[in-house]
Amino acid sequence: MTKNCFYILLLISVLFTSCIPVKDLVYLQDKNTAGEKSTVSAVESKPYRLQVSDVLSVDIKAIDPKLVSIFNTTESAGGNKSESGLYFNGFTVDDHGNIRMPILGEINVIGYTVEEVRLIIEKKLLAEYFKSEANIFVTVKLAGFKYTINGEVGSTGTKVLFQEHVNIMEAIANAGDIAITGDRKSVTIIRQTPTGVQMNDLDLTDVNVMKSPYYSLQPNDYVYVKPLKQKTWGTGKTGIESIGTIVTLLSLATTVFLLLKN
Repeated sequence: MTKNCFYILLLISVLFTSCIPVKDLVYLQDKNTAGEKSTVSAVESKPYRLQVSDVLSVDIKAIDPKLVSIFNTTESAGGNKSESGLYFNGFTVDDHGNIRMPILGEINVIGYTVEEVRLIIEKKLLAEYFKSEANIFVTVKLAGFKYTINGEVGSTGTKVLFQEHVNIMEAIANAGDIAITGDRKSVTIIRQTPTGVQMNDLDLTDVNVMKSPYYSLQPNDYVYVKPLKQKTWGTGKTGIESIGTIVTLLSLATTVFLLLKN
């Protein structure tokens, strides 16, 4: 009887230590101990400032399209605004922080926001090309929101989304979600800034993560999802898998014992 109790307790303890609790799998939980519903306001992210290797899409319109056709490289390439089209026909920030545009030549954009670059291009066009006030409309955007994600997700690699703002939840959803063996409580964001590389861990199971300045990603961020300890133990991610592992081990142990006994 004592031996049976020991095996039962061993089975229960293994199940509890090897299974992944549901609370570790649910995103954005309200962990307010007082039981009151809390209102969470996302922190307003700072405008992104351009870095080396960023690709810009510059679109210039005028009443007479022929006047600005030389500037619109994507239109001359058949309007190809796919990821590859923008890479080859967009304006890449070089190692000196410049982009090179027809007529206007080298324009320094490093450290500027896209809105500031729009104003610079607009001012140069009116001063150097049109020579007088002209009815032009300039649009400057990043050629896609690029980030890299690795670790315990459905699809790793460099991703590009054609939208201006991307938060960590959208980025993970675009990568096929975090696997059941991924640690949602410690998702690392690695960010390159003008002052150096910054790293920060996010707990995606806590609704208060939306208050973090890292909740909203910036272009070129690197996202790493760590594995849970249960993955390295190999005992199973669910209760059924754990029981199967234990039964297999017990059967193997029984077989070895009987062989040695005989």
